[in-house]
Amino acid sequence: MASRTPAAGEGLGRTTGRTAGDGAARQPGMTDVARLAGVSAQTVSRTLAGHPNVQAKTRAKVLAAVEQLGYRRNNAARTLSSGRSRTIGVVTLQTNFYSRTNLTFGIETAAREAGYSVSTATTASLDTAAIEGAMSRLAEQGVEGVVLSVPLVHVSPRIEQLTRSVPTVTVDGSRTAATEVVAVDQTLAARLATRHLIELGHETVWHVAGPKEWLDAASRVEGWRDTLEAEGLSVPPVLEGDWTPASGYRNGLILGKIPDVTAVFVASDEMAFGVIRALHELGRRVPEDISVVGVDDIALAEYCSPSLTTVAQPFAEMGALAVTHLLRLVEHPEAPPEPASVEPALIVRASTAPAPGRAGRRP
Repeated sequence: MASRTPAAGEGLGRTTGRTAGDGAARQPGMTDVARLAGVSAQTVSRTLAGHPNVQAKTRAKVLAAVEQLGYRRNNAARTLSSGRSRTIGVVTLQTNFYSRTNLTFGIETAAREAGYSVSTATTASLDTAAIEGAMSRLAEQGVEGVVLSVPLVHVSPRIEQLTRSVPTVTVDGSRTAATEVVAVDQTLAARLATRHLIELGHETVWHVAGPKEWLDAASRVEGWRDTLEAEGLSVPPVLEGDWTPASGYRNGLILGKIPDVTAVFVASDEMAFGVIRALHELGRRVPEDISVVGVDDIALAEYCSPSLTTVAQPFAEMGALAVTHLLRLVEHPEAPPEPASVEPALIVRASTAPAPGRAGRRP
């Protein structure tokens, strides 16, 4: 008797049994998950898609069945003939930040050159359930791997299970037991910025940080603080932003009213634009009174007034590197992890100068 071909509504996953007659391994389908969990196939689909109306108790039963069976849903119609979808997924925050856009551009370009298409799942927040839902949607589509472009504030059992069943690369330092990390050295980025201002003769450097839940922001705080402490300089209180120019503007209004502030390291260029605008409005000159350094080197940084000194992050290169590592995982799942760290570079422009009354010293 010939083995049964899975229907389009069913998926592919790890082996759970054998078909009658030919001994070939049969893959668990959505109906298998539904039967084990005692729910309908539609409920299984809604649960894996992260639908908010699924009750917590039902969700737990479905996910337990998924874990037990090793189920992974694929787009059967696309994969049955070749067993490959030639698609990778990207989980990213729903935002218009330049860094996320340029990173995604690098991923899409590299994937296309490698003969892959890209499916993107956005999440409106960094909530664990939202990230689980985004990753589940991609798994349902049968992607061969995932680039996770959001920080994992908390790693849930479901996220661990998903990253074990679907090859996953993260690009912001987050990791699970099964992910591979490709990241910019954010601690070094902060050290470059802070060291530059110290070498210009500033007695200390203030910091406008990104949100605490972002690992990039935490690493920059660490690098900034360590550099000041290593020089025996005082460490001012951290001012926290949310990556937006508006949050930089609010913090700039605070900094501009503190007479002793002569140097500020801002954790993103977009926030730095807001800081500079606020300082202008308060009559504090940049860089004559206060020097400002950002991070990212987005396209507008060179055209800010004054042009912004910043620490460049090669976003498009990062996206391409993430795809290279991900496809290696897809093609050679048994290969040991090869984490990669990309070094940032200081770009000196007109927004920094020696401290008032100081000549500075050469790097």
